[in-house]
Amino acid sequence: MNMADVAAAAGVSVGTVSRALSGNRGVSEHTRRRIRQLAEGLGYIVSPEASRLSGGRTGRVGLITPVVDTWFYSTMITGIAQELISAGVDVLLYPLVSDLQRHRFFEELPARRKVDAIVAVAFPVTEDQWHRLDAMGVHVVVAGYVVPGRPSVGVNDELAARQAVNHLLALGHRRIAMITSKDAEGYRYTPDIDRERGYRLALSEAGVPILEELIVSALWGISGGARAMDALLSLPQLPTAVFAYSDEMAFGAQQSLRRAGIRIPEDMSIIGIDDHPMAEPTDLTTVHQSVLQQGILAGQLCLELLRDQQATQQITCPTHLVVRRSTSPPGTTAQPATDVSRPKVRNVGN
Repeated sequence: MNMADVAAAAGVSVGTVSRALSGNRGVSEHTRRRIRQLAEGLGYIVSPEASRLSGGRTGRVGLITPVVDTWFYSTMITGIAQELISAGVDVLLYPLVSDLQRHRFFEELPARRKVDAIVAVAFPVTEDQWHRLDAMGVHVVVAGYVVPGRPSVGVNDELAARQAVNHLLALGHRRIAMITSKDAEGYRYTPDIDRERGYRLALSEAGVPILEELIVSALWGISGGARAMDALLSLPQLPTAVFAYSDEMAFGAQQSLRRAGIRIPEDMSIIGIDDHPMAEPTDLTTVHQSVLQQGILAGQLCLELLRDQQATQQITCPTHLVVRRSTSPPGTTAQPATDVSRPKVRNVGN
């Protein structure tokens, strides 16, 4: 079934069918409805490529993401997709897990001429990659962190980190460690950089010395959090509290502490960021962010841009502290804080 068959059945020209189905002018509303009903009855579906060639849009949005199978990314993608699909927009997913996949995507731009917009889902876009995306001539929205000057949705990661560290400071902790994050390709994402900055600022404002030995970087995820905590446990003096980049890394840190026989929070307090679904059953104190809502707002922002509507370019969602039982004042068994000279940021391998 093609457009000529629909035109023959309707007794009109192919051009009239094209204008009717693409929503262009030059066709009466009565004729437009009749042609659409005939097309539906005949099972004819407009080709996005044909629509594009005739001056229309593809009706598709591409999502690029470095991860698919984790809670944060799958939840963010769900929020974006449900908004786009509800509006009749098709979604193409491009998982760019490895460095090779990322390189090929930005060199070849397989989404060119296939989509009307790109949503980068918490993706670390470099300046060169931005130039490549801009060259596509489509809208680009970032979901998961705020990018100045770019349509984006996220939270204030520096503020979220300060909320976490200030909670530990208020409890009386001074020897506070941080577990930072990197991915398998060595990238440090904007949220990770901002959260480390928030950690440092909170300590500085409280007059607490920043000990570089207490900042440990590991692969993002539960296993990375466990390895980072193992590194902290190898120090001559332990921290009394640990701020983890994310709840999933905090889960790994909790696992490592349990195996070492260190009590939480009596011997060491743990706090994360996210309010992951497992944070409540594991009694993890955390800083809440609504990941699903960020995805929904990113989808809505994308739709507004596609409709040529005036849209708020940067949307910052709120965060708030959720206190559970993984934090308390320093216990009597915790080691006192002293200034021990160590090399700068420790990197934990695979």
